[in-house]
Amino acid sequence: MITSTSNARVKDLISLKKRAKERNERDVFVTEGPKMFRETPPERLLDVFVSDGFYRRERALFDDGKPVTVLSDRVFESVSDTRTPQGVLCVVRQFHYRLEDLMQGRVPEVSGAQTNLSKAGDIRDRDGAAGADTPLLIALENLQDPGNLGTILRTAEGAGATGILLGPGCVDIYNPKVIRSTMGSVYRMPFYYTENLKRDMRLLQQKGVRWYAAHLEGSVPYDEASYDGPAGFLIGNESRGLTEETAALADQSVRIPMCGQVESLNAAVAASVLMYEAHRQRRNAKK
Repeated sequence: MITSTSNARVKDLISLKKRAKERNERDVFVTEGPKMFRETPPERLLDVFVSDGFYRRERALFDDGKPVTVLSDRVFESVSDTRTPQGVLCVVRQFHYRLEDLMQGRVPEVSGAQTNLSKAGDIRDRDGAAGADTPLLIALENLQDPGNLGTILRTAEGAGATGILLGPGCVDIYNPKVIRSTMGSVYRMPFYYTENLKRDMRLLQQKGVRWYAAHLEGSVPYDEASYDGPAGFLIGNESRGLTEETAALADQSVRIPMCGQVESLNAAVAASVLMYEAHRQRRNAKK
């Protein structure tokens, strides 16, 4: 058991949690909590750290023979970034997607390991009804809040989206707060950081994707546009929204009507409303 915060492995773990540069150089990220541990693809799991108390209570979770490193409760608390430490931390290999993976909802393989490759046509709801059988994308421009990005990934999975396109300036998806907010969806939702958002939007348009810009002055209410074909929603910065240049590339702008004195919705909430409207339309089209 490691009982000192000056231990080299403890310092290394803290550094990975705090520094994006180090995570990227080593091609890893850190997750926390039993749910994230249980859902981590085995071929991507590199290291597991547990608190002594959690290990004593939940030892059955680790009976599969995978090595774990036990930390004293005090040391584990020092490496956790939650108010109530959840008892288990994992070091996981990062994901690497191509732009075309977003069109197919495809999760990449790791070193030849067999993974469950899901294509858009195979995505199904829990009740067995087909979900998105055509691409449904979210493009994010300068999204800064970790909680927003994590929530968008989680909602995208639930709504049957096939991928997330992130422009320059977006928050790091491997930020521990983002990872925590995804509740495991980071393992299953394809995403791609582009160096040129507008260029890749055009490339996807050439493949048949129609872009819909969420805008306060959208030309039609969001539920009057049709998302039956390959579609993508554009979501901008939390305070400034979309830039004029990016919004101008949209095939159509849509607005979410507001009551009272509310001017706009939180970025993640707006994205959720739009994704589930697309999900609703596609389900109804199959009936």
